[in-house]
Amino acid sequence: MEVNTTATVPAGPPAKNHSFTQHRLHSERQRHSHGHFPTKTILITVSFVTLVTVLFVIFVVLFLIRRQKSSSKSGTCKEDSTELHDTSSRLITSSTLNSSPGFKIQKLIHKCLETFIVEVKSGCLHGGNLGRTPAPTFRGVQVFTYRELEIATDGFSERNVIGGNGEHGLMYRGVLSDGTLAAIKLLRSEGKQGERAFRIEVDLLSRLHSPYLVELLGYCADQHHRLLIFEYMPDGTLHHHLHSPHDQTQPLDWWARMRIALDCARALEFLHEHAVSPVIHRDFKTNNVLLDQNFRAKVSDFGLAKMGSEKKNGQVSTRVLGTTGYLAPEYATGKLTTKSDVYSYGVVLLELLTGRVPVDIKRAPGEHVLVSWALPRLTNREKVIEMVDPALRGQYSKKDLIQIAAIAAMCIQPEADYRPLMTDVVQSLIPLVRNPSSLSSSSLRFQKQTPKSRSSLEIN
Repeated sequence: MEVNTTATVPAGPPAKNHSFTQHRLHSERQRHSHGHFPTKTILITVSFVTLVTVLFVIFVVLFLIRRQKSSSKSGTCKEDSTELHDTSSRLITSSTLNSSPGFKIQKLIHKCLETFIVEVKSGCLHGGNLGRTPAPTFRGVQVFTYRELEIATDGFSERNVIGGNGEHGLMYRGVLSDGTLAAIKLLRSEGKQGERAFRIEVDLLSRLHSPYLVELLGYCADQHHRLLIFEYMPDGTLHHHLHSPHDQTQPLDWWARMRIALDCARALEFLHEHAVSPVIHRDFKTNNVLLDQNFRAKVSDFGLAKMGSEKKNGQVSTRVLGTTGYLAPEYATGKLTTKSDVYSYGVVLLELLTGRVPVDIKRAPGEHVLVSWALPRLTNREKVIEMVDPALRGQYSKKDLIQIAAIAAMCIQPEADYRPLMTDVVQSLIPLVRNPSSLSSSSLRFQKQTPKSRSSLEIN
């Protein structure tokens, strides 16, 4: 009798365990696959959306740059540089703080926007097409140490002093470390007012770039030292050329005076009309008009400048600061508008016309103040001829003289509302500034004659 010694294992329970194990493994795989599939989908979607966004932003920026270039050629563009500056600053901040993989994308966008900002500054903020060769690319305002400027001026040597003793400090000729010839202004310590003027000038000239404004190359705020570094203007101030003894400087001819008048008008037009917000210079005078080697003028010294109001009358209240003889009547009462600059411009125009200073107590009674003496004479042709600077020796155009007299008369009107906008002044001056070689000697040479009686001037 054979006995089957092979143990028979019951099939029931193991099959159940095997089925349970397979079911659990299948459930884990399913759960695992469900966990990965949405994550991959999200990553792919985010990557795709990010790529499309970056391409779209680049496309928009390139489109705006192209449009900006074409607008600057027609002289009709205006851009809010403050907004662009703020946008750039926000991008820089967010890029610095963000350490995620999106950092590279933000950096790329920031680079594109930075290029766009440079294009705007080199185009629209120069006031559009102003009829002059575009200004060199703006290099940016640099920060200097006192030691660097001390080396540049040979220890602030007296032989490097230019322009005499200024109201707010001394100006030195200096050579920067890269070989650039510069005018370095060492400001006096004048308490809060001096610090305020320093900050205003740095802030404004860092944002305002025009071929008719002196360029700020940099500044120094090293401990208690305050210095401003400007582009060098080799021919000094307009005041020096108009009012220095003739044995020290050659008198400006009529054509040079007309060009200077137009350059100054364009500078104020830029400040009033083309800046993001109107800027009132508040101290426009011949000492703040600098000349280059070709006698082209640029306006300087923005320490007293003030942002104008964008309201209808554009009036702001302020305490009176400025130079006697150039102050508009309304400004003397603390009310300031862009028309106050127009008045000051009219005084400078009278200086170009007559060669006289705004206030001269050495003159005969009734002639101490240039404006009060000139205003009633500007509408009489015979008296206008008698007013002309003797240094011109009769070398001027009679027609141009009458036009300049009419423009000056409008600018120095006691009532601000009767004064023209600087844009209108520019348009009136453009026809007067022409190549002297195109003028015959007979038209330039105007001998004093008794004209036909005429009580008023015409503005053609």
